[in-house]
Amino acid sequence: MSAPVWSGKSATLDTNRLALVIGNSSYPDAGSPLPQMTRDAEGLTNALRKDGFLVDAVDNATRLDMTRAIDHLRARVHLNSLVLVYFGGYGVQSDGQNYLIPVDAKIWNEVDVRRQGVSIDRLLSQLKTSRARIRLVVIEASRRNPYERRFRTYSHGLAPIQTSDGALILSSASPDQVVEESSGLHSQLMTALLTQLESSKGIKEVFNSAQNAVVAATHGQQIPAVSSTLAGSVNLLPARSGAPVASVGSAASGRHE
Repeated sequence: MSAPVWSGKSATLDTNRLALVIGNSSYPDAGSPLPQMTRDAEGLTNALRKDGFLVDAVDNATRLDMTRAIDHLRARVHLNSLVLVYFGGYGVQSDGQNYLIPVDAKIWNEVDVRRQGVSIDRLLSQLKTSRARIRLVVIEASRRNPYERRFRTYSHGLAPIQTSDGALILSSASPDQVVEESSGLHSQLMTALLTQLESSKGIKEVFNSAQNAVVAATHGQQIPAVSSTLAGSVNLLPARSGAPVASVGSAASGRHE
């Protein structure tokens, strides 16, 4: 598993705050690489490490790399954990389910998507059963991909992502929307997210503000999706603000998990 050590200063690590950052840019079946995904992953990794997160950073992950990284993250989780997972690369929906695509996937049909992709629903379920108190997921995968021309007439983007209690999900586009590649150092979503992470806002406000910033920057052409079942205030960066990690429970009950 490739785990680059990107530059940037680290604060004292807080093992209550764990992150897995996966940036996939080099797909053999794609006509060109996705260089923003490497830079986006690097930028997010540096921001999280600066504020004390214990981050596993994986570059150009195969399916084995991804499953091992997820297992490694789950092994570190405990009841007080705040967990953030980021994936940048290609994603495909099939039968209403979403799959993150490893760089070594060989996809020619729908069955290949389900067999070789990493299920987002399964990832969310694994994080839930790990008993992490707060689960944050950022998915940058709603793009036109090189596989769909083989067995579909158009790109579908991602299907709606189901959110369990104690979770907050930010996706780069609304369900079934395809985001066109942009120029610039970072993607529209990561540009907005890194800017908002510099604030002392709660994480729900950070995600909502990032969503609004992308909509404004693209004149409504790209509308990120935010799905939340968090209740209470959750500060992602307590190392900077001095605030507690969270006062949060189930959105349905309002109780602490």
